Amino acid sequence: MKRPGLAARIFLAVFATAIVLVVAAGGAARWSFSRGFLGYLNDLALARMETVVPRVASAYAAHGDWDFIRADRMRWMEILRPVPGLDFPADAGRQAGPPSPPVSDLTGVVMRMALLDADRRLVAGFVIAGARTEERPVVVAGRTVGWLSLAQFESVAAAGASRFETAQRHALTVIGLAAVVLAAAIAWWLARTLLRPVREVAEATHRLAGGDYALRVPVAARDEVGRLAEDFNHLAATLQRNERMRRDFMADLSHELRTPLGVLNGELEAIEDGMRPFDAQSLASLQGEVAMLSKLVSDLYDLSLADVGALTYRKHDVDLRDILSAAAEQYRERLADAGIALEMALPAAPVTLFADAVRLRQLFGNLLENSCRYTDRGGVLRIAVDDAEPLRVTVDDSAPAVPPERLPHLFERFYRVDSSRSRASGGAGLGLAICRNIAEAHGGAIDAAPSPLGGLRLVVHLPRAGQ
Repeated sequence: MKRPGLAARIFLAVFATAIVLVVAAGGAARWSFSRGFLGYLNDLALARMETVVPRVASAYAAHGDWDFIRADRMRWMEILRPVPGLDFPADAGRQAGPPSPPVSDLTGVVMRMALLDADRRLVAGFVIAGARTEERPVVVAGRTVGWLSLAQFESVAAAGASRFETAQRHALTVIGLAAVVLAAAIAWWLARTLLRPVREVAEATHRLAGGDYALRVPVAARDEVGRLAEDFNHLAATLQRNERMRRDFMADLSHELRTPLGVLNGELEAIEDGMRPFDAQSLASLQGEVAMLSKLVSDLYDLSLADVGALTYRKHDVDLRDILSAAAEQYRERLADAGIALEMALPAAPVTLFADAVRLRQLFGNLLENSCRYTDRGGVLRIAVDDAEPLRVTVDDSAPAVPPERLPHLFERFYRVDSSRSRASGGAGLGLAICRNIAEAHGGAIDAAPSPLGGLRLVVHLPRAGQ
């Protein structure tokens, strides 16, 4: 059996809760009204009995006993009549005609009140068997000569009171039904309103899992559901960007691998067909292509390790001057062959860093390699260290320059400036990406800017030792 959806479950939960509350409130109101109404009627009857007690006492004092009531029960009805100033002389006769009905007897007190003598024997009135009663003594000259007994209401019996209670029940029923209908409408509205954006995100997630990374959901509010929609859109944008980068990476990688392999294959075929002699020159060319291919594979391996955080770093206190001097010495001959003058401005005092010396030499070696490849002959390469916090190592080279709009992309993989820094220079576009990973692994950063020498400025920021 299929379970109901989230909207149906929320509706049923809210609606069931509302029904329980309405029924409980209606039952409590009905019980409270019934008990309060009965109490109100009993209080009215007791107040009526309190007015009868002095009249009964006056009648007894006038006659000396209860025989005048036993002989004529209508006198009892006359006593019960709430007529102010009623007098009962000993020789008073009965009034002509039938007695008037009790005034304002809306509680049926006449039918529930009884007169008892001092021995609690019935003199007049009605005794309801098993009923809870209230009694008041009839005192004459300091002596209790009788008792007035009033049967309490246990339920609504009088016609007027019964009609009133029935009307109240009908009103409570109508109010309860209206509350239930209103609760159903509110529950339905809440279920639809609250779950509509959630349902949209759920459907969009299903499509996103199928590869539709361009999908976005509208952000209708700034609440938790709105933040869920924003996070979904951010996730979709990230996946879309990663998918685009993956495709670009695979395309660039296949191209970068195909280039040296194609050259190798062409030269080997030329040697095999006898079109090119297998001599030292052809061997050097083959070795150059193999070296380029080997460096590309090595760079890709380093990047893959950096992506998963597995690139090893063995950090200890090192002198940054030694690392820069070693890197410059390694490239001094190549720079001289390219006609590029090397200038270095290093502090006189040691510059201590807590770093991996091998990785830093790799970083600065890539920067020097970049300048060797892309700086015009007769240019200048300048390396300077700013001994501040954090440390700044600035590498400036001369023309050609990099267009400002291309600078933010220099650290992307396989990215090269098409005009002056092209594929013909021999780079695969991975060196600066590796430099960024090494700098970040040391808690630093690297950025690019136009150089005052007319070329490119690369600035490496590194924290001091122990930072």
